[in-house]
Amino acid sequence: MKREQVARFELMSIKEASIYTGLSIKTLYTMVSQRRIPHVKVGRLLRFDVGLLNQWLHEQTVLPMPAKMA
Repeated sequence: MKREQVARFELMSIKEASIYTGLSIKTLYTMVSQRRIPHVKVGRLLRFDVGLLNQWLHEQTVLPMPAKMA
């Protein structure tokens, strides 16, 4: 009999997310209230999924302009 695969989430606290992203806790709370950053509410607790946070960081990346050919 096969075991069911269960989706596993790696969640971090706001303090851990602050360290991970380099953003202040206050900035994270502001971004959460504006729904500008992916987050999870577990009851009253605020958590951040590492996979979604990595995806969000990748989407926020600004790539350099290509060099101009003279």
